[in-house]
Amino acid sequence: MGANHEHDPHDAAPARGRALRLGIGGPVGSGKTALTAALCRGLRDELNLAVVTNDIYTTEDADFLRREAVLPDDRITAVRTGACPHTAIRDDISANLDAVESLEARHPGLDLVIVESGGDNLTALFSRGLADRQIFVLDVAGGDDVPRKGGLGVAAADLLVINKTDLAALVGSDLGLMGRDAARVRDGRPVAFTSLRERPDAPEVAGWVRGIVREARASAHAPSHGPAAAS
Repeated sequence: MGANHEHDPHDAAPARGRALRLGIGGPVGSGKTALTAALCRGLRDELNLAVVTNDIYTTEDADFLRREAVLPDDRITAVRTGACPHTAIRDDISANLDAVESLEARHPGLDLVIVESGGDNLTALFSRGLADRQIFVLDVAGGDDVPRKGGLGVAAADLLVINKTDLAALVGSDLGLMGRDAARVRDGRPVAFTSLRERPDAPEVAGWVRGIVREARASAHAPSHGPAAAS
């Protein structure tokens, strides 16, 4: 039997006094690293950013981000999961938490830490103990039936990104069908269509990220209400 990907063994971490943590997951080749790079380029002048990447045995994704100079090198940290990527983002999140907390210690005042998962299947979902919000990335070359198949990543992520729309005609994928199926399984959660080749700044996704950072800031500055004082 495989792991029960619906079970989250970790409680959500208190959000006050730390950076917002955004998980980006999805299958191999869907464009997670390219999207991470696009978000860093588009947001680095307005947000205090850092990134944690996950690969099973290498640091390839972190090396790519450094070569592209999307952030200073010391703001990019690699985690080698050594096993199924899902394990490190949901079951045993300690290596990723250590990496996030180390970045927060080195760069006080971070607004956002992006945690990019290694490539995984449709059930992959971040633990709420690691990620406050999460994006799941599909690409049209995987087939236009993938949103219909659902899975926790597709159905429950805060934002579903359907990437590489410029390839739809070449691979015979129906974007309208993908959008309708995604809307049906996601129960009103947002869906963004992207082509990083045609729109390398991923404006829809960047706008969504700005919105969740604003929400986090507003929540951090909202008064906390303890137990009512005894009369």
